Amino acid sequence: MKKTNTIPKISTLEAVIVLLVVLGIMSLGVIGLGLSPQVPVLLAMGVVTAWAMLRGFPWAAVNAGIKEGIDQGIIPIFIFILIGAMISTWIAAGTIPTLMVIGFRLINIHWFLPSVFIVCTLVGAAVGSAFTVTSTVGIAFFGMGVTMNLNPALVAGAIISGGIFGDKLSPLSETNNLASAVVATDLFAHIKHLLWSTLPAGGISLILFAILGRATGSTSLTKINETVTVLTQHFSISALALLPIVLVFICAGFKMPAIPTMLLNIFVSAGLILVEQPQLSMTKLTAIINTGFVSKTGNQSVDTLLSRGGIVSMMSMVALIVVTLSLGGLLMKFGLIGQVMTPLAKRLTSDGKLVTAGIITCIGVNVLVGEQFLSIILPGRAFRQAFNAGGLADQALGRVLEDGGTVINYLVPWGVGGVFLTTTLGVPTIQYLPFAFFSLLCPVMSLISGFTGLGLAHVGQATKLKASLKPVDNMD
Repeated sequence: MKKTNTIPKISTLEAVIVLLVVLGIMSLGVIGLGLSPQVPVLLAMGVVTAWAMLRGFPWAAVNAGIKEGIDQGIIPIFIFILIGAMISTWIAAGTIPTLMVIGFRLINIHWFLPSVFIVCTLVGAAVGSAFTVTSTVGIAFFGMGVTMNLNPALVAGAIISGGIFGDKLSPLSETNNLASAVVATDLFAHIKHLLWSTLPAGGISLILFAILGRATGSTSLTKINETVTVLTQHFSISALALLPIVLVFICAGFKMPAIPTMLLNIFVSAGLILVEQPQLSMTKLTAIINTGFVSKTGNQSVDTLLSRGGIVSMMSMVALIVVTLSLGGLLMKFGLIGQVMTPLAKRLTSDGKLVTAGIITCIGVNVLVGEQFLSIILPGRAFRQAFNAGGLADQALGRVLEDGGTVINYLVPWGVGGVFLTTTLGVPTIQYLPFAFFSLLCPVMSLISGFTGLGLAHVGQATKLKASLKPVDNMD
């Protein structure tokens, strides 16, 4: 009881100043100086802690904020570790090389980018994870695009846009489930309402990739043939190597959660490696899983593309998640974000203003904290009452959380999504950002809906929609 009384009150101006300092530290460090994001975020966390000590917050509150923040990231941390192991085993088992060879033979090189966007969308919708799409088929497509002399940032943009689009269409998506749970609405009603912004954003993205891919498709057939020859000679290119991909779709069909799906996939891929390379020792197999696959074909471009993966490769991501969640936990515990968001939410009087404020706040949390889940949870809690008071349905808020929160995290250089994509594809966030059309367009589509009323669910409409749907479980 005594500890609660010692928590000091802070003003909105003070909260704004502290948040601007945090933003300044991270943007200067990552964008201005080109530093790895972990250190600037850690520095920002130190500054916030020092401010809290000077303002009289007890050390117990600091500890509690860090613990509460990290607690939300335990599952994502484990998933990223498994993704690292899955990347290396998919390469060693010949899965990704086989995808590249098949892609070179089947995909029309003049329509490569729109083909990549469509395939990544379909896979994303099936597995419900943009991270999984990028780290599996995305790597194969990226290798193909680089071989075709396409701009790596443009290829990354097509992969990322397709993966996120598919993620937003999937009932297996963690963020879809989280957003619908935060606003307490039916999962499928949430996804259906998302279509008003995701379908136009996806359609425009497809057109843009078709135009840009057509204009920049300077392709070296000699280089493609050389790459196919190298892959065929040094990797197991076969239908059997596609078994891990088939397994992903089977698990998705049974709605199996991400962790058991990935564990099963890693074990099956490891089994394929041993079948294809019976002379391989268990020591070398575990080294592939732990430290990643090292390609030794002698072809520099192929070796650069396929030397990746492993649990160790994800440790920087784990560190980033820990420090960003810790920072987010402190900002929540000290009431800094709430002090800014709550007064703002109370002063909004129109649909357009509500949607605009919600989008800006979600983007702001992404930029300040860099964590996808917090960009959904914090604005969701702050704006739900204001949206309901303004006559907007919970689905309307859910869409705002996705369009301003989920999809934007991949565009923040120090964000968990942005760093993961940069680590996986090797393209800096700032470089692929202009080509991640889907993420850029979703907030725009949401704002248009907010000011025109097109596709914007109000309380009466939501009631009718809910009555027409069968009850379903919101969570995986």
